[in-house]
Amino acid sequence: MEFEQEIERIKAPDGGALIPWLLMAVGPASDVVKGEVPIPWLAASGLALFCALYVCTIRAAFSERLRTGRLPYRLLWALAALTLSMAIGYGGNFMLLFVLVSLCAGSLSSSRRGLGMTLTVLSASAGTVSGLHHEGFWSTASLSYGTFLSGLVVSVIISLFHAVAQLKATRQELARNAVAEERLRFSRDLHDLLGHTLSVVVVKAEAARRLAPRNLEAALAQVADIESVGRQALTEIREAVSGYREGSLSTELDRARSALAASDIEVVLQESGPPLPPQTEALLGWVVREGVTNVVRHSGANLTRIELSSADGLAHLTITDNGRGLAEPQAPAAAGSPGGTAVLRSARTGTGLRGLAERLAAAGGSLTSGPCPAGGFRVAAVLPVGEDTAA
Repeated sequence: MEFEQEIERIKAPDGGALIPWLLMAVGPASDVVKGEVPIPWLAASGLALFCALYVCTIRAAFSERLRTGRLPYRLLWALAALTLSMAIGYGGNFMLLFVLVSLCAGSLSSSRRGLGMTLTVLSASAGTVSGLHHEGFWSTASLSYGTFLSGLVVSVIISLFHAVAQLKATRQELARNAVAEERLRFSRDLHDLLGHTLSVVVVKAEAARRLAPRNLEAALAQVADIESVGRQALTEIREAVSGYREGSLSTELDRARSALAASDIEVVLQESGPPLPPQTEALLGWVVREGVTNVVRHSGANLTRIELSSADGLAHLTITDNGRGLAEPQAPAAAGSPGGTAVLRSARTGTGLRGLAERLAAAGGSLTSGPCPAGGFRVAAVLPVGEDTAA
């Protein structure tokens, strides 16, 4: 956490830290003042021009608008040419200006290969000119090494700043993706939980209203079921908010029987195959919940068939009803027109089915839904049977 806070406080480089390095020009300036160079006014003019070019090159190298163009490189080569001329003509402390040129090169280079070639040329030039002035082996070696190392260090520091900026941007993008994924998960859970539960409550409330005038005991039983469903829904919502909800297939099948029976829909349940792993059952429980909710709310059916089987490493769940298979009746269009096809019920329940398809796809399974050829609607889920199936 402290490291991340330090990263947040680091400012992007703007070249200001390289300007004070112009103090290295004090050495050549002292040679001019002392009159140790021929034609002092020309040396002073050249030194002033060098300082101006150095500042302009640094500013251009860190400018958002200029650094991608040719101007910074033209300034750099002009600076290098001026430095080489003064170093050959005057020697002495003027040799230190190669280090400042190297700093500019490190600020500008955008590739390792280009930087290596530029620093090698500058170091070789500094060493060659130093040898021409008979500065001695160690002085020549130190100047060449310092010239190469200065540009390399500046380039590494700038690359580090860019890496930190990319790391910060990547971390922010990952945080946004995590938030979006959690919102999607939470919206799916709420839809699957509340859609089914409220449908069961409505169905049982209607049943209680119908039964109350002629069979008060049966109506009270429906009311007790409403209370039980409501309490269970509260528990499930708390678990969903905490992110630990894991459904039970047997529980969902029991609820499906109760909800369908309260809607006067006959249920045919067929199960075959060995027991399923808990996480596979949890996913299939979501399918049962959504499929039965759609049958109760939209189908107008009087028979629903739920078939569950597992074989060859795959679990198959199919929910079929004999209803109308439509969201709502539509006025027929003219014969042969594109509008003659009625709107499928999946158009009304698309949100829940899409959410289920995403859940099953993440676990390596699939979900298909659509009208049956002989009428009604069919939802079919296929899941690999494995202990590591992601719920």
